[in-house]
Amino acid sequence: MSKPESVGMSSSRLATLDRVMAARYVDGGFLPGILTQVYRRGHLVHTGMAGHMDLERGKPMREDAIFRIYSMTKPITSVALMMLVEEGLLGLDDFVHTHIPSWKGLGVYASGVATLLPNQPPTFLTTPPERPMKVVDLVTHTAGLTYGFLMRTSIDAAYRKVKLGDFQTPGGLQGMIDQLAGMPLEFSPGTAWNYSVSIDVMGYLVEKLSGMSFGEFLRTRLFEPLGMTDTGFYCPPEKIERFSSCYYPGPDGRLKLQDDAQKSTYATPPLLESGGGGLVSTIHDYMRFCRMMVQGGALDGVRILGPKTVELFSLNHLEGDRELAEMAPAGAFSESGYNGIGFSIGCGVNIDVARTRLPGTVGEYFWGGAASTAFWIDPIEDLTVVFMTQVMGTDARLTLRRDLRTLVYSAITESYA
Repeated sequence: MSKPESVGMSSSRLATLDRVMAARYVDGGFLPGILTQVYRRGHLVHTGMAGHMDLERGKPMREDAIFRIYSMTKPITSVALMMLVEEGLLGLDDFVHTHIPSWKGLGVYASGVATLLPNQPPTFLTTPPERPMKVVDLVTHTAGLTYGFLMRTSIDAAYRKVKLGDFQTPGGLQGMIDQLAGMPLEFSPGTAWNYSVSIDVMGYLVEKLSGMSFGEFLRTRLFEPLGMTDTGFYCPPEKIERFSSCYYPGPDGRLKLQDDAQKSTYATPPLLESGGGGLVSTIHDYMRFCRMMVQGGALDGVRILGPKTVELFSLNHLEGDRELAEMAPAGAFSESGYNGIGFSIGCGVNIDVARTRLPGTVGEYFWGGAASTAFWIDPIEDLTVVFMTQVMGTDARLTLRRDLRTLVYSAITESYA
């Protein structure tokens, strides 16, 4: 740990970050516990901690606690895909059916419903897409895929009916790909933005093109080289004491147990290794991943990506350089706001600071997880922040990320921007 003042930040203002987050969200009953790290200019300058990792057992938060990171898995999967892009195994402008031939005839939903009758497949009418799906459409959630939990459309309902993307899907990632081959697209690729299983499809591409299971690729090509010793698709028995329980806000406003750490489904390997949301990790491991990215693709002498590839994560890859606010359908779910935000490679990216109404920098990229975790990387300010907690479905998710961002940037006393 280095003094914040040595890298242009304020110790007293970082103390304010801890005080406000603990008082407002932990003492306020919105979160069981929190863990925050701030890294700048090559130095870890702040670790803040409050509350509990397991309320039922009275276990206080600890720095080596293991968390379900859900959609913070997506940037890791995106890096894995870009490693194969650098090796010439695929390109972002490739048509997806080049690598998944069974998807060549995918059509766009026109009409039909997902019947609730057992053993009866959905009946849909489709039209041809304006163009075939490209890999970049998977990367940016513009592929026309969706998530069953979104509860918006007939296609969402069809995903729910077959439990598409479930961690226990028979056949794993190949089983999911086979399911998707029989589903229509929500829209023609590239024409809209919709949060989806597209990053899971990217995990399948990594698995297919690398010739090893997705989990094995991540372990041998990313986690072991980076020293991410506590990151994987399940929490092994010898580490279960460090695994955090997960909660949700009950009808009375109090936190209720959603997934008991000692009885969790994350205690055994899944059938489907979800690149969109299946990993568990620690704040130290995820910070090592972020440090690799903010340092141009290398950490402690290990190079994962080239610096020019890492720069792509700071760019908006939506067609026409549009914002999510322009491309997302009404009521669409996102782990971020919409105004001023584009989408890069598996991450949101800041493209208009004024429209976000928050302090930040153009080109910073970020995302969060369903259990209210969050991270961002600001290459200009040479800054990365990781935030861990475990609450599903809280209305405080976007507010706490707003406060976290505001308080961290307020602690900067010397700005590169």
